[in-house]
Amino acid sequence: MIDLPIWRTEFGEGPLVACAIHDGHYVRPEVAECCKLSDAQRRYEEDPYTADWTTIAPTRIVAHRSRFELDLNRPRDKAVYLKAEDAWGLDVWNCELPAAVVKRSLQAYDDFYDHLRHLLTRLVKDNAQVVVFDLHSYNHIRGGSGGDAADTEANPEVNLGTGTMARALWAPVVDRWLSAMREQDFLGRKLDVRENVKFFGGQLPRWIHENFANSVCVLAIEVKKSFMNEWTGELDARQHAAVGKALTHAAAAVSDELERIKRGPVLA
Repeated sequence: MIDLPIWRTEFGEGPLVACAIHDGHYVRPEVAECCKLSDAQRRYEEDPYTADWTTIAPTRIVAHRSRFELDLNRPRDKAVYLKAEDAWGLDVWNCELPAAVVKRSLQAYDDFYDHLRHLLTRLVKDNAQVVVFDLHSYNHIRGGSGGDAADTEANPEVNLGTGTMARALWAPVVDRWLSAMREQDFLGRKLDVRENVKFFGGQLPRWIHENFANSVCVLAIEVKKSFMNEWTGELDARQHAAVGKALTHAAAAVSDELERIKRGPVLA
């Protein structure tokens, strides 16, 4: 069996990029041999169906490998889950991962971020300012499929993480995205969209903001898994499509905002 690539990039024109770096489920054989978790256990902590939403941007990056092989949204020293505390207390391995296996995973991590640097450098050269939509989903029913849903006050339907950016610098983009998401019709109502309630942004936005602070804005988007049964993996296609429609609307608003910024202030 031929291994799936670590990730796939589709190149497009314009300043928008969409990433789904936790969508992947495949684990390469040498890692799978030591993995103790079932497919269902892994899938629960992954972000299935988020790759579908990357169509909101012309340039798309989708990870094909499970975060249990390599987590591209963790710092390098935590990108391979070696301890239970790295993985929500899960006992991930039935044997110790050989050093050579870990080394190969970390080489893939380095390759990904090298690729990202080249990609963003090119896009910034062409567009001056770039916005990355970092798409994720999160669980809200712990303890099994019959468990109680988490408190809605602390678990918005959509959480925007802006904790790794210079918020004041990117305020026009952030505020435009929030406004667009909140105004969009979502199956006859409005979505609960809030900022920095549950998540603040992981390693991918942190790395980008450290390396492209004044030219690339990453919107770390976490969607509550109300659009699926997070325990069985069954998709609610209607809700999933409605989320995608809202994200598309908000991406278009961000594109308009970047054009407005490029034109500069209108003089009286």
